[in-house]
Amino acid sequence: MTIKKSFPIVGMHCASCAKLIERKLGKTPGVASAMVNYASEIATVEVGDDVRDQDLAQAVYDAGYKAVFTDTNNSEGKSAEEQKDEIKKEEIKKLKTKVIVSGILSAVVMVGSFVMFPNWILLVLAIPVQFWAGKEFYLATWSGLKNRAASMDTLIAIGTTAAFGYSLYSIVFGGPTYFDTSTVIIALILLGRFLEARAKSHTNDAIKKLLGLQAKTARVLRQVNGKSWKEIDIPIEEVVVGDRIRVRPGEKIPVDGIILEGESAIDESMVTGESLPVDKTVGANVIGATINKSGTFIFKASKVGRDTMLSQIVKMVSEAQGSRAPIQRLADTVSSYFVPIVLMLSVATFVVWFIFGSPVSAFVNLVAVLIIACPCAMGLATPTAIMVGTGKGAAKGVLIKDAASLETLGRIKAIVFDKTGTLTKGEMFLTNKVGDKYLQIAASLEQNSEHPIAKAIVDKAKSEELKTKRVEHFKALEGIGIEGEIDDKKYFLGRSKAGSISLTSGGKILATFEVGDEIKDGVREVTEGLEAKGIGVWMITGDKKSVAKDIADKANIKNIMSEVMPHHKADKVKDLKVGSDGRAVNVAFVGDGVNDAPALAAADVGIAMGTGTDVAIESAGVTLLNKDIRSVLTAFNLSRATLGVIKQNLFWAFGYNVILIPVAAIGLLNPMIAAGAMALSSISVVVNSLRLNGIKV
Repeated sequence: MTIKKSFPIVGMHCASCAKLIERKLGKTPGVASAMVNYASEIATVEVGDDVRDQDLAQAVYDAGYKAVFTDTNNSEGKSAEEQKDEIKKEEIKKLKTKVIVSGILSAVVMVGSFVMFPNWILLVLAIPVQFWAGKEFYLATWSGLKNRAASMDTLIAIGTTAAFGYSLYSIVFGGPTYFDTSTVIIALILLGRFLEARAKSHTNDAIKKLLGLQAKTARVLRQVNGKSWKEIDIPIEEVVVGDRIRVRPGEKIPVDGIILEGESAIDESMVTGESLPVDKTVGANVIGATINKSGTFIFKASKVGRDTMLSQIVKMVSEAQGSRAPIQRLADTVSSYFVPIVLMLSVATFVVWFIFGSPVSAFVNLVAVLIIACPCAMGLATPTAIMVGTGKGAAKGVLIKDAASLETLGRIKAIVFDKTGTLTKGEMFLTNKVGDKYLQIAASLEQNSEHPIAKAIVDKAKSEELKTKRVEHFKALEGIGIEGEIDDKKYFLGRSKAGSISLTSGGKILATFEVGDEIKDGVREVTEGLEAKGIGVWMITGDKKSVAKDIADKANIKNIMSEVMPHHKADKVKDLKVGSDGRAVNVAFVGDGVNDAPALAAADVGIAMGTGTDVAIESAGVTLLNKDIRSVLTAFNLSRATLGVIKQNLFWAFGYNVILIPVAAIGLLNPMIAAGAMALSSISVVVNSLRLNGIKV
């Protein structure tokens, strides 16, 4: 049996670092698969249940980096992510010091080179920059050599060491020195890393905001000596399932639960994205981290700790941010070959310039090629956009399971909506008159069902004050109906060949039940918006054609699949995935019921309404946490916007290297300018990804 684990990693400087850690983790006994995301700094592994955290931490350490696991012994109860954030803050603080010191020293060295400072003074000033500020480059290079891998740090270490070493040679044997080149390159690269780290910290703002929503304490009702109840405030970590908790106006609800006493209006916008408060009464579910706006109520805790909706959202967003999108494969493939190719190109550049130019030109151009070629921007192009996109989605009540779903959603050409509970409110009612005798029999058969049609029949019977009868030999016939014996007579309730819902006995139709349903607000806006973007919109339902057409007309849907049994929905989705010309078509399915799970799984992207069942949500790539059907359009717009930013990032990253490596090789790029350009390319990719926060979806 394998389990999935995710944990933060500290110390990575480029995508090559992530690939090295991936390889080390993948070779660890018991690890089935490993993936490391450079942008989110998260490793995700599938391991046997006998693999210890220490084994994984050792593998990461052997690669030259640090894995952070939740320390159950730490007194403050900090999570691994919180511990990582503290380590990162300390790293950024140290990096800032190195940037300031190396910046000042490199500036003095540069000025000193122009005003002819003695070479030994330049050497003394350059040593701290080369071996203190640039220490991490050497450590990472050494780690890579031990593991037979090269990274961006390898290129920087070789390039700056070449400049420093040649300068030492010149001091002894005479010739030009390049201490200004080595020190300025290190200073600029450290500055770039500092700015990149600052910018990257904002790509994870969504997770931080979600974690910050949680209440810190809960007012729990506890019995004293088994008699009177007393209200006490306790840390949220001490709340257990079954606790009775009081929530007053303006307070955050600490955990998930069910209201026992009182009523209120609750602001659930921070979880679902819905702006209007939701009225709640006895029996209603409440979500932890939402805000009680008006009344006081008591509720029973049903989910605490990692089981709460907020914790599940944080977990899913974190996993999505750490996942890899299909479009990233190209960048990963190029990056894996990039450093070795650059090393060969730099040697070739040196040889050509040494033969046809001069040793000095050969050396300078070698350094320029090594520095300009660092593939940081390629490693950041996709994951930073995914992190921002999934975080923005969570803030809008759109929960995206993984990067592949986010990418694929933007490429769909057809979308299928289930009717009941998705396009309609799912609050069905009888529209025809049925005799009390047969209404009572039908309600008796349906009394334990949660299906919307069953509820409509039972509610009608209750309104007529009809009591249900005992049912013997009850049997549910999947996709067909139900049967059972009442007063020693066998009855069947289900869809007839004509598509209507009928009560029969002995093959004779006793009564027919016609049901109606109201369409949700915003449905036409969604269907028209999708069609305007060139997406074919379909509706699927088990209803007969006349009922289906009535709803489809209201929803402005021209493509209808009616009288489809639940177990055939997945087949219909699969049929749509092959276009009329035989080409593959990306298809999305939107549903909310148990019987929608196969269709959600069969689609290229399944979109589950958050008000639906856990089975449906588990089968979906996207979950809408609110009841607003317009969130489907939000999810689609977000996907296309994110995909657009990814393409811009990749174009910039690839274009930067493709254009500037030849420029450096032919001697038209100063190594110091190369260092600045390299740092700027990484920062620009991160900043471009952060633009998603301001895009209207």
